[in-house]
Amino acid sequence: MGVVLIPLPAERRLDFPMGRTVVVLGGGISGLAASYHLIRASCPPKVVLVEGSKRLGGWIRSVRGPDGAIFELGPRGIRPAGALGARTLLMFLLFLRTCGEQVSELGLDSQVLPVRGDHPAAQNRFLYVGGALHALPSGISLTLKVASLAMDSLCRGVFAGNSRELSIRSCFPSLFQAEQTHRSILLGLLLGAGRSPQPDSALIRQARAERWSQWSLRGGLETLPQALNTYLTSRGVSILKGQPVCGLSLQAGGRWKVGEPPGVSLGHSSLEADHIISAVPASVLSKLLPTEAAPLARALSTITAVSVAVVNLQYQGARLPVQGFGHLVPSSEDPGILGIVYDSVAFPEHDGSPPGLRLTVMLGGSWLQMLEAKGCVLSQELFQQKAEKAAATQLGLKEPPSHCLVHLHKNSIPQYTLGHWQKLESATQFLAAQKLPLTLAGASYEGVAVNDCIESGRQAAVQVLGIEPNS
Repeated sequence: MGVVLIPLPAERRLDFPMGRTVVVLGGGISGLAASYHLIRASCPPKVVLVEGSKRLGGWIRSVRGPDGAIFELGPRGIRPAGALGARTLLMFLLFLRTCGEQVSELGLDSQVLPVRGDHPAAQNRFLYVGGALHALPSGISLTLKVASLAMDSLCRGVFAGNSRELSIRSCFPSLFQAEQTHRSILLGLLLGAGRSPQPDSALIRQARAERWSQWSLRGGLETLPQALNTYLTSRGVSILKGQPVCGLSLQAGGRWKVGEPPGVSLGHSSLEADHIISAVPASVLSKLLPTEAAPLARALSTITAVSVAVVNLQYQGARLPVQGFGHLVPSSEDPGILGIVYDSVAFPEHDGSPPGLRLTVMLGGSWLQMLEAKGCVLSQELFQQKAEKAAATQLGLKEPPSHCLVHLHKNSIPQYTLGHWQKLESATQFLAAQKLPLTLAGASYEGVAVNDCIESGRQAAVQVLGIEPNS
């Protein structure tokens, strides 16, 4: 299976001046993607990636159980649809090629796990309403009857947030654009809001032909940031892990100085940068900015995030009452359970030996926010008990699980509340007016999905390098 590369025309490769340094803050998928696109320039700058924790990948994390089963503690699949999905697939293909692996149908089949359009995980999604599972309807008349519940559940399932507080324009731009174009969200979704140019390869064409709804990797989704780490290291990128930054200051001549916490060395006598790409959360960046950027810091500090607890459950000898991707839970049904993903349906290859039924229960919403506000002890036992009860009540899984993993992701999902897009406009205008050598990337701004984060990193690199967008 061949790969069709799309090189940038020579006249558009306006690369960063030689000898310059770009520091990327944050080693999640956005920061990794930004570093990847920077280093692939024909005359790349020196790139230094600084991550505060001791691992890369951010919320993407795969854990192998004692029986070989793979549990995703964060995102569990990537959507291949649209230009963003196609770019992510193409980037993965380039990894295989760069790392010396054979780019062939056999080689790719050993890595990529697709969920094709005729698979139950692609066709069936459910709502848990009135103590029962209901298939999400496809007809317009039925959709209208559940529109309020569906939007509430969608906001909870994607953003763990309140649909009355979130901005549809910022959270679901395709819905907003469809409504703007066709004066109706439903009509717009049926007719489409317009197509954008997409990259091409044999695998991308296969994904379209087979109508993939999502894909993962045989070793778990964390294989992707691990591959990026290997690639960047091989290309000379300095990756500094376990070294949080305490502040940023502007030096004479407009260069940045990256501040070190007391008693911690970033491995350089003085880490300076000609440009900074920030892929850390907006609220974190707001605390690092110097006084010259106080208006920007104030705007960024208002982009808050909520916590989500992820409980991975494994059951031996159990069966689900339905087959599908999973189900969402409206806030009126349970303020703490966001939904349950049927992991074994989409990716049975991750089930281990002997195969066990794998589920992921997502907890958050107003219930978790209330506990955090009260300063309650958020123990693993609390989340496990609530998750097991939800699995028993909503799916009939009465027996205790054979394996359980509990992880609380603090402040992990940004909230695009009403007025979010005005904040982004204000930030963009301030950076342009002050000519600050700073570019924003990451989930805090224009999308929380893996594809959105990867694209934000690519666009940040595009801006720094001076390459036209969509190249």
